[in-house]
Amino acid sequence: MPAAVVFILFVICLIIAIPVSIALTIASVLPGAFDPSFTASGQFVIRSMLGGIDSFPLLAVPMFVLSGIIMARGGISKKLFDVFSYFLGNLTAGLPCAVIVTCLFYGAISGSGPATVAAVGSMTIQILIELGYDKDFSAAIVAVAGGLGVIIPPSIPFIMFGSASGESVSDLFIAGIIPGLLIGGLLMVYAVYYCKKNGEDKEKIQKVVGELHEKGLLKVLKESFWALLSPVIILGCIYSGIASPTEAAVISVFYALIVSLFIYKTMTFKDIWPVLVEGVRTYAPIMFILAASIAFSRVLTLMQIPQMVSTWILTHFTNKIVLLLMINVFLLIVGMVMDTTPAILILTPILLPIVTAVGMNPIHFGIMMVVNLAIGFVTPPIGVNLFVASSLTDIPIMRISKHAMPMIGYFLVALLLITFIPAISLALI
Repeated sequence: MPAAVVFILFVICLIIAIPVSIALTIASVLPGAFDPSFTASGQFVIRSMLGGIDSFPLLAVPMFVLSGIIMARGGISKKLFDVFSYFLGNLTAGLPCAVIVTCLFYGAISGSGPATVAAVGSMTIQILIELGYDKDFSAAIVAVAGGLGVIIPPSIPFIMFGSASGESVSDLFIAGIIPGLLIGGLLMVYAVYYCKKNGEDKEKIQKVVGELHEKGLLKVLKESFWALLSPVIILGCIYSGIASPTEAAVISVFYALIVSLFIYKTMTFKDIWPVLVEGVRTYAPIMFILAASIAFSRVLTLMQIPQMVSTWILTHFTNKIVLLLMINVFLLIVGMVMDTTPAILILTPILLPIVTAVGMNPIHFGIMMVVNLAIGFVTPPIGVNLFVASSLTDIPIMRISKHAMPMIGYFLVALLLITFIPAISLALI
């Protein structure tokens, strides 16, 4: 079966609203079904699906998902927001900037964009609205800043890219630090511009920040200490060599449970079962997509599609700058219509040989790819962060996306810098 037919059938399945995981499975089985001599029979596809998810590094994904849910239930995001509000609250755009920094820190705990939006947004959006900030702006800034959750380590998409490319997950985590800080800094620049242009209710803000200052720095730090310590423990275990990313993910689950149950006492033992149920419901679709994506990528490899695409692109685009711009545009479009996990697992085997052929470091490409797909979190029609923010505020998705557009522009500036200045991604490796 021609490769073009396989992709057309896959796209048709998506258009008629067949779930991505089932569409991938159908596209994987079809070549063997129509051509009995083709290696990828139904048995091969099933073996690929089961063998693909039998991976120690991928065990980190459900653990980080569960850790993020526990920390959201345990109110850890509120503790983080309080300490950043204490230091930034009196500055221009101080509280929106505190939201962005909270998303940075929470992303260093959960590894997930939607989880960051849900945990931080459920608490901060209402606070921003009560302080006089525009409701649409409040939802948009959390939705966009939530995308930092997949760039700041630990990051579930980085684990997926490491699985698909064979690159070191720890190196990917380290490489994501400076790009994440860069994007966070640019978002804060926009927040300051927006607040200077539209003004702030300084009286209301001063009242809230004043309450924190009345507590005193020591009390605020004492209340937030265990929340601030969580990313230090998780990342410290990884970078010191004490634990692998998977082991650190398990440590983060137990740390979140201990802090929520015994220190902050924001959870009880009765809350554990609902949290586990939510974790399974969250991860099960991801696992099915993961298994189907791995099978599909192996079928594509047998059909020699990565080699054909690589040859065609390198023949028609000889200029490295033009080639990287085209890949960026392609990934941005993919991020708008496809979830991050299947996009990484399907496209990495196709695009990685192309960029390495023009001298790009695979780790650098992994950062570029994830930043592209992070922008997809806040662009319709599949912008997951937009859906989460909309569900928290009852604001229509298109209204949030309208206010998110200027921030996406800053995200794109960061993407260009990351693409053409390799040192941003590779300086710490």
